[in-house]
Amino acid sequence: MLPRPRPASRGTRSASAVLPLPSRGPASSVSRLRGAGHAARLPVSGGFPGGKCDPTDQDVVHTALRETHEELGLTVPEEHVWGVLRPVHDRQKASVVPVLAGVGPLDPQSLRPNPEEVDEVFALPLSHLLQAQNQGYTHFCLHGHFSYTLPVFLHGPHRVWGLTAVITEFTLQLLAPGAYQPRLASSERPTG
Repeated sequence: MLPRPRPASRGTRSASAVLPLPSRGPASSVSRLRGAGHAARLPVSGGFPGGKCDPTDQDVVHTALRETHEELGLTVPEEHVWGVLRPVHDRQKASVVPVLAGVGPLDPQSLRPNPEEVDEVFALPLSHLLQAQNQGYTHFCLHGHFSYTLPVFLHGPHRVWGLTAVITEFTLQLLAPGAYQPRLASSERPTG
């Protein structure tokens, strides 16, 4: 975990997103959302609740908690924030700071998503994310040549990909270091 970064200076694009980690007895799950308006505002491919830092936000944690309330109607007290992960960047160099927060027992059906920003809310149990058959990688080409590889999580209600999958992978490495091991070496390239 890293110290809480301040919002980026004017002229730079930064955002933050909450990874709400509900507890359900001994098992936990990672909540996710998908929204048409969401992808346009936050480069997290329709994933975790979050958005761009406002000038009035104290720091990226405040941004993430504010956006979570605006998008899901979920109030996460600041004392439930576990910490922040290293920022991830999209292809346009926009920065997204993942914020881990415990939200206690949570039923996605009990949330009040903002229909202007969120189409659907769903949860994936950690046990699902840790199963090898639900993990994969997507290889991207640029101008006909291999460019980069990103993780993807499969077989849930929706495919989890893009920056959402990258943030999920970082979180799994932190929460379940013995149980989750990325299977693709960074130098491995797709075949065929």
